[in-house]
Amino acid sequence: MEISKTLHLIIKWTARILAAAVTLFGLPFYFGYGNPLPFTKPGYTFYDNAWLIVFPLMFIGLIIGWIWPKIGGFLVVIPILFGFAVTLVAKFGIPIHMLVPLFVGVLYLLTGFTKSKQ
Repeated sequence: MEISKTLHLIIKWTARILAAAVTLFGLPFYFGYGNPLPFTKPGYTFYDNAWLIVFPLMFIGLIIGWIWPKIGGFLVVIPILFGFAVTLVAKFGIPIHMLVPLFVGVLYLLTGFTKSKQ
């Protein structure tokens, strides 16, 4: 699908700026959670362990998306959707704050799968 070059640049840079903001804001919280590795921790609930696996993939996708938006978009969208599914199964409320990185992942995918008119 082709879109105007200006719209393509707006989507691309909006995704990059939001990705940088989410990464810079979210990483300190993630490392402060007590288990920065993407492995489960026996003392945590299934819900907490699922999100501990989602977060590193999301952050990697947000960073990779600067160079390769398709790969970055998939690395953001798929884990977050998995986390939402776990949240629904565990009968917790939808984590609204995760809609922002999901939006960034969708913008990365739009950037990767659209071409700009020259």
